[in-house]
Amino acid sequence: MSDSHGTRPTEDVSGARQVREEDSFDVTLVATWLREHAENPPEGVPQVRQFSGGASNLTYLLRYPDRDLILRRPPAGSKAKSAHDMGREYRIQSLLAPVFPYVPAMVAFCEDESVIGSEFYVMERLAGPIPRKELPHEVDPSPEQVRLLCLNVLDLLVDLHSVDTEAAGLSEFGRGGGYVARQVAGWSKRYRAARTWNVGSFEKVMSWLEANRPPDRRTCLVHNDFRFDNIVLDTDDPTRPIGLLDWEMATLGDPLMDLGGALAYWVEAGDDPLFRLFRRQPTHLEGMLTRAEVRDHYLKRSGIDLSEREWAFYEVFGLFRLAVICQQIYYRYHHGQTTNPAFRFFWVACRLLERRCKRIIRGAGR
Repeated sequence: MSDSHGTRPTEDVSGARQVREEDSFDVTLVATWLREHAENPPEGVPQVRQFSGGASNLTYLLRYPDRDLILRRPPAGSKAKSAHDMGREYRIQSLLAPVFPYVPAMVAFCEDESVIGSEFYVMERLAGPIPRKELPHEVDPSPEQVRLLCLNVLDLLVDLHSVDTEAAGLSEFGRGGGYVARQVAGWSKRYRAARTWNVGSFEKVMSWLEANRPPDRRTCLVHNDFRFDNIVLDTDDPTRPIGLLDWEMATLGDPLMDLGGALAYWVEAGDDPLFRLFRRQPTHLEGMLTRAEVRDHYLKRSGIDLSEREWAFYEVFGLFRLAVICQQIYYRYHHGQTTNPAFRFFWVACRLLERRCKRIIRGAGR
């Protein structure tokens, strides 16, 4: 069972809450394992809290008297190791750190499932505000600063896509050409497997994606979950990102697929009221770039020429992929594998995303 130890408060760590019963583990066993296996082992037994924002892998704060660590593990009820491979996530960040200084320092990886019932890894906590649905209360930028923050975050994505993956030893995480084709086929299969009675079929969208998929443009390291709430900001200059979190879906692939996936989460101030209910990041603020401006900035920085019609594929794919993620999470809730009330209405988001995909497809005229 998860428990509180020590006296150091956790109220100053945004998003850290009491551990849900279904996600608890034996804290003493973890503390003992870390003392025996970490290169720079922490002393004592930590106070533990759970971050409430994640919807896939579970994330915990381990608060020791002199340092904060982060523990990551798969969600309860997960079966496919390939979807929640802790060793892979740990290794990607370990290899990336020397050439991309925006990943946390890794502490230890545990493949012994007897410790907490699953594999897990521990890393140092990057301290700084994280933009979630709203900006942290201590961050109150002007519209000009909001724009600068937005541009700096987008440039972080450009920099990630510019990493020399072969030199960094990351080649093992790619499967060669055909990434776009594999993504369309793979996410289509996942949606059909996770569909429940209360969501649409997405068959027209999946058929359109298959018929209109372009060849891979190039191969780079893609994050696959690039959002503001995975960005850590500099405490002294909250327009400057210092960290990028949640690497569970990172792989080698097409950079425009990564951009399309990122923009699927981009809810603007001018979007319809129902869609705005599902906003998870502060992209509605005055000064934020629109989705079209984000795309144009990225393409210009990356030296890529792309027409509006060509872009439609990546935009639709990003929205479809987000719908599959929402539906997979809702499927777990629907079948009682999680009781997190935040997932109760994810099926509604799935329906809204299907409607938006169809609207873009009609506009694309093909």
